[in-house]
Amino acid sequence: QAGWREAARGRSKPRTVRVRAAGKDQGQGRDQGQTAMKGDRKTVGKRGVANEKKHAKGETTVQKKRASEQVNAKVSATGRGPNTGSLLTVAVAAAAAGSYFGKAMQKRAQKKGLEENQVSFPLVFPEADSALRISAESVAGNIGYHAKFSAPSSPLRFTLPQAYLATAQSVEERLVERWDATYNSFERDNPKMAYYLSMEYLHGRTLSNAVRNIGLKGEYESALLKFGHTLEEVEAEERDAGLGNGGLGRLASCFLDSAATLELPVWGYGLRYKYGLFKQKIEDGVQKEVAEDWLDIANPWEVRRDQVKYPVGFYGNVVDGKWKPDEQTEATAYDVPIPGYNTANTISLRLWNVEADSSRFDLKHFNAGEHVAAHEPQLKFEDFCSVLYPGDDSAQGKALRLKQQYFLCSASMQDIVATFKRRQLAQTGRVNWSSFSEKVSVQMNDTHPALSAPELMRILMDNEGLDWDTAWKIVSKTCNYTNHTILPEALEAWSMDVMDNMLPRHMEIIRRIDSNFRTSLKRKARETNEALRQRVEEMAILANVDPATLMRPSVKVASMLSAARVDESEKLPDPVVRMANMSIICGAHVNGVAALHTDIVKKETFESFYKVWPEKFQNKTNGVTPRRWLAWCNPSLSKVITKWLETDDWISDLSLLKGLEKFAQNPELQEEWKQAKLEMKERLASFVEDKTGYQIPTSSMFDTQIKRIHEYKRQLLNILAVVHRYKKIKSMTPAERKDVVPKVVMIGGKAFATYVQAKRIVQLIVAVAEKVNNDEDIGDLLK
Repeated sequence: QAGWREAARGRSKPRTVRVRAAGKDQGQGRDQGQTAMKGDRKTVGKRGVANEKKHAKGETTVQKKRASEQVNAKVSATGRGPNTGSLLTVAVAAAAAGSYFGKAMQKRAQKKGLEENQVSFPLVFPEADSALRISAESVAGNIGYHAKFSAPSSPLRFTLPQAYLATAQSVEERLVERWDATYNSFERDNPKMAYYLSMEYLHGRTLSNAVRNIGLKGEYESALLKFGHTLEEVEAEERDAGLGNGGLGRLASCFLDSAATLELPVWGYGLRYKYGLFKQKIEDGVQKEVAEDWLDIANPWEVRRDQVKYPVGFYGNVVDGKWKPDEQTEATAYDVPIPGYNTANTISLRLWNVEADSSRFDLKHFNAGEHVAAHEPQLKFEDFCSVLYPGDDSAQGKALRLKQQYFLCSASMQDIVATFKRRQLAQTGRVNWSSFSEKVSVQMNDTHPALSAPELMRILMDNEGLDWDTAWKIVSKTCNYTNHTILPEALEAWSMDVMDNMLPRHMEIIRRIDSNFRTSLKRKARETNEALRQRVEEMAILANVDPATLMRPSVKVASMLSAARVDESEKLPDPVVRMANMSIICGAHVNGVAALHTDIVKKETFESFYKVWPEKFQNKTNGVTPRRWLAWCNPSLSKVITKWLETDDWISDLSLLKGLEKFAQNPELQEEWKQAKLEMKERLASFVEDKTGYQIPTSSMFDTQIKRIHEYKRQLLNILAVVHRYKKIKSMTPAERKDVVPKVVMIGGKAFATYVQAKRIVQLIVAVAEKVNNDEDIGDLLK
């Protein structure tokens, strides 16, 4: 214990802590071996993996030792400061404490004469470092430990849900070692960080991705077989994280996975939605929405950071240039590890949540029998993190969406500024604000995080005391904007009246940014004053406002601004804040997500901006991570690719796939490719039958469209094509049908809960499927 205390204080002199492991557990004890954690870790990347492989050679003798032998945990603290390396030393202490706790629990059970004879677990307690390459036997022991102490159930049976939780906690243990080392390296080296802000992340299931990225799939497969389960069965127990819905979230998650693999210092920010978007059900041929249940059971992948909290305010007024909010809540951080492939680098996705606060529970109302009223103050804030994209048909729904967006921006920007200051003070003893944009880059995924720019302005001026010009120079070099929408009517715009009421200080800042921008636009050669006025109104942040005051215009001013006379009886268009325009004006860079998309952004949607700032606009082609989207999800095809390329390096470098071209006409490759495809089609056909009851022939062409259901995304065109094909086949003679290529059309996606036309498209798809799939005359020609 003395050794742990000294290590935790940050002593630079290495200390040795000796802890006797628990004795044999029901005859199946396992020694943990000798572990060493170096506090002053020089690298986070591939060297860690190399060390694991090097230690693997000597593990056989370690495995043969008995659990009664001593476990040595050598702890070398960094000595760089009172707090540096403390996470690592605490991990060692936790491992030793876990061993002691396990032994104590066994003794207590024996003393009481309790018997747990349903399942006998080999126990291996958490290791403090991953330097020791673990085997299937040690993995099985570690899973057994977590099944007994981390994921208990009563009675103790190793069912699939328990197997999933125990396995996930075992894998997370491996991740935490890498995660802490990565975090400490960021704190020590203070690199330029990229912070990715997104309202959604669609990263799917974590277990399957993590266990493969850290290179332990084989060990966990073998270990779980010892308990009578396959890895695939256990992975299927995980519920998809309810953090995203479509391409926006998929892009965000793929960026984080690739950034971790490339060992880039990146950090993601989002919201922790309790009920996700919704879980889709088809009942009586129509879509029904129910809440996602992904957090109904424990989420083993998140770590709640009670010490990382920030106040977020709303409403109120501005007094002497400072905001005095009427309402305030706290954002609490939940961190999720994002492991890189073939590297120890593990970055973070930080999700903000509103926690229950006892100070907002009205005990007086509760004791008076007004139980719902007692909870109301808390519930209105908890709604921030209840649902992704709450319905916005009502004024309350619109306000909630805006609050969600500001909640994400405010908590994230406060955290980013706090991190910058902490690292500056640790390195130089002072905060050099002029270096902010050299250490921080903020990427706004679409316009949902657009309030990040005015929020950063507010923090720098009101909290840190910077003047306007200095703060604006920092913000305009720090923030960047990814555009996803080219339809002008789909670009986000918020009611100016709502924002004036909800975020008064931010609207002061936005008006000044808009005023400065309007003033900066000069008349071009041969441009008339009217043409300049129209160009300014098109590019400005605030629309439908008095250009002199940037407030709601009077009828007289509106008449002056309009080519046609405005009748006093007519309702003037509501003033709005255009978030895309603000993002471009505040941003250092603007990018589209495909070459064609970016061309449209530059030549059509934001042509006027492009002519002013051509250097701002870039293209970053949308993509997917080759691991989750090929290597891990299609092992049959991946095996063929690796065989013919004679390397699996393509998993992190897709350009190597070009090496397959020279084998394109090879009959052996073609046959293996065909068999790999057939194997996966058979798996899919089994899945489809299990979920829908429909049997689909694997010899058919599979035609698949998976996207959010929307009028412009062409699902309606797709299903009309199915109807056309069905009618054509019905009209054919038996001889003509012999030339028809059998086809299975699969359409997947959710229609937004309040999007009536999209839900009607879902209803049509289901009705067509019912008709086509039950027509014996058509048979397998179309499904």
